[in-house]
Amino acid sequence: MRKFGDLDQREILALAISLEEEHGRIYADYAAGLSADYPASAKIFSELGEEENEHRRWLIDLFRRKFGDHIPLIRRQDVSGFVRHDPIWMVRPLGIEKVRRQAEQIEAETRSFYQSALARASDAEIRKLLGDLIAAENEHIEIAHDVAAVELTDKAKMREAHAARRSFVLKYVQPGLTGLIDGSISTLAPIFAAAFATHNTWQTFLVGIAASVGAGISMAFAEALSDDGEISGRGHPWLRGSVTGLMTALGGIGHTLPYLIPDFWTATTIAVSVVFIELWIIAGIRSQFSETKFWRAASEVVVGGLIVFMVGILIGSA
Repeated sequence: MRKFGDLDQREILALAISLEEEHGRIYADYAAGLSADYPASAKIFSELGEEENEHRRWLIDLFRRKFGDHIPLIRRQDVSGFVRHDPIWMVRPLGIEKVRRQAEQIEAETRSFYQSALARASDAEIRKLLGDLIAAENEHIEIAHDVAAVELTDKAKMREAHAARRSFVLKYVQPGLTGLIDGSISTLAPIFAAAFATHNTWQTFLVGIAASVGAGISMAFAEALSDDGEISGRGHPWLRGSVTGLMTALGGIGHTLPYLIPDFWTATTIAVSVVFIELWIIAGIRSQFSETKFWRAASEVVVGGLIVFMVGILIGSA
């Protein structure tokens, strides 16, 4: 790997050509990945990609005038000091905020490269072009930083915000809420059946942990295998399954932990209180993200939870 300080003017221009080509292709991929959900931002990145290609043509023309037709292959990974950028442009669906942050980092790094190159260049024509490119990169940094406000109408921003919220709900809220409901409600019967059958808090705790972890694993696989996410847009199946499994386990563990308290009635009283808190939290989340009125969501969740709760007590007391 070469040090930047060891490059001559010919090699610096060759590296600049490689960088501009790479950035043009990255921005084209951004535009392709954003076009479905974020068309206004996709248009901006498409235009940035065209500008990067124009910069590449400027550099090639100058290189040929100064050094001939053969351009040596020098890439960013061949020179120390460049930051490795995660290839998020290969990810689908593409997250708009990550794209904006990475584009700003790319442009800032490129500006620093041109500033360092300008400090080392002695040829007047090369210095002029590098100065023009620095000015262009400054503009690109501003566009990347303020892309939400540049050329985006209020309607477009609302559409993008709605798409981002929908994606968040599909990938995280729905799987998480499904797991939380299952974990909080389905584990009520075995936990309280064990509690009232044994009146032993440690045995009840073990049953609760087993039920919670088992339900979490089961729900994780069920969710991951139910949909590959390609058509529904619900994201990677194993990420979705992990969210569901984790929230399922947490939902059951919440009212299991009180049974670490040795006194049975104290533990049970706290556990019942935790159950009611869990059910109201679930109702609130469901109301917030499912466009369901709170009292309707509360009645559905709380009634279902109370039925399972009573079933557990009746079985344990038999």
